[in-house]
Parts: sequence; C-alpha cells; structure tokens
Amino acid sequence: MAKYVPVPFADLGKPTNDLLGKDFPVGQTKFELKTVAPNGVTFNVLGSQDNKSKAINGELKTKYVDYKNGLTVTEAWTTGNLLTTQIELENKIAKGLKLDITGGFLPSDGKKSAKVGVQYKQLGFNSRAYVDLFKGPIFTSDVVVGRDGFSLGGDIAYNVGDAAVTRFAAAAGYTAPEYAVALHAHNSFKVFSASYYHRINSDLEAGGKAVWDTKAHPASEKAHAKSPVALEVGAKYYLDRDAFVKAKVNNAGVLGLGYTQALRKGVKVSIAGLFDTTKLDQPAHKLGLAFVFEA
Repeated sequence: MAKYVPVPFADLGKPTNDLLGKDFPVGQTKFELKTVAPNGVTFNVLGSQDNKSKAINGELKTKYVDYKNGLTVTEAWTTGNLLTTQIELENKIAKGLKLDITGGFLPSDGKKSAKVGVQYKQLGFNSRAYVDLFKGPIFTSDVVVGRDGFSLGGDIAYNVGDAAVTRFAAAAGYTAPEYAVALHAHNSFKVFSASYYHRINSDLEAGGKAVWDTKAHPASEKAHAKSPVALEVGAKYYLDRDAFVKAKVNNAGVLGLGYTQALRKGVKVSIAGLFDTTKLDQPAHKLGLAFVFEA
C-alpha cells in the first residue's frame, strides 16, 4: 500500500529542473520583496529589467490564507495592466479535494480569461483537471500514481470546440532519499527527456538532463555534425549555511556559473552568468543579478 501522496504531474523531475534552472538570473536584474501583514496577508512585489532592452516589468501580488476554512485568495496586478484573481478551497468539501477558480482581465483590450479546476489527492494518487472557459473551451487533465518510490503519470489537453486532442504527455520516475530519476515524453510524444538528481552529501548536489526533439531535423549537411540530443549537467555546492555556488554546462559549450549569498536574515543576493565557451572573444555572454528581501 502507498504511504505517500505523489507529486503533481508538472513536478515530476522537479529536483533536476530546480538544480539546472533556479538561481541563474541571467540577462536581467531582478528584485523581489516579500512581506507579511499582521492579519496574515502576504504581499509580494516582483520587478525585473532586461539588460539588453532595458524594459522593466513588474508584478504586485497579494495572498490571503484562511487555514481554518481551507480558503486561499490570491490577487495580482502586473505592469502590463493584467489583473488576475485566484480562489482556492481545499479539504473543505472532502479530504484531499481542492477547488480552484482563476480569472484574468486586461482592461486595455477587454480580454478575459477564466479557468475552473479541481484537484484530488490521496495516498498513492494525485489528479488534476482544468477547464479554460474562454479558450476553446480547453479541458486539461493529468494524473499520477505512485508506490514504493515509483511514479507514473499522464497529461492530456482536449479542445472541446474543435473536438480534438491538442496535447498529450507521459512520465515515469523513481525517487529515493538521496536521488531521483525521471523520464518524460512531451509534446504529443515528439520530445523525449531523461533526468537525474543526486544529493551526494549535505553540501553537494549534482544532476543532469538529456532532451531529444524528434522534429528538430538538421537543415543542412553542415548541421549533421551537431548532436541530435541536448545534454546539460550541473552541480550545487554549499560553501556554508549562508552561501552556495552553482555550475552547469551543456553540449553546445554554454557554461553557467552562479553564486548566492544570504547577507542577513531575509536578505539574499544571487549573481550569475552564461558564457559561450565557443565564442569567448565575442559579446555572446549574459550576466544577471537578483535581490530577494523577506520580512
């Protein structure tokens, strides 16, 4: 009998994705401020500036959680003037059941969006279903079953208006205390990936990911020399309890380096860069900086 609730389909392979993707704010300067009011309302201000175009984007998000009634209300307003509201009700109607309603409005052109979802999870089972009311409508569903560390899941999207399946995917994985592996078949089985994550010890983590796109055919004879599989490996090393470094490299010769330091409680800074080792004498590199404040 399963003794745990498996992760949602989107989180299969998450340890590897976090290792290779997070803490690399390249090509931009990011700012994040998180505060919590006495009544429990969380405020989150996000801002970023593209280093090349100098364009600035931002978002103001508020979140209120009523733990007693299982209610969560999240509202967001972006610099693009997009307004969104999400209402979640969990474990109120039945244990393991969560209802989700998300709406969006863009006043500049009157565009609206609305999505209704339901998630049900129990030991060994995690399933979600969403309906996008203004687009299609499109019905999306995924399910994951798990036992003894093994997980198996599938995802499908169906356009009700066109009466056609628009996307499907499948994944399998195994998770142990020190490592995790995952296999994915994305984009209607046109893209395949394999990933692994290994916590070697309390200070060192390592991982890698290989992706094969069956539709990415070389355009010329010269392109045939390129590998048909994209491969990326990386590692994370804790210098002490307040700082860590990250490094990753792919088979295209792009090297990523990152350093994250907690300056004090609630203040964190990350510096990162992507360097094309095949073009070291050219301006093909990207640098980035991120500040996170929590209070």
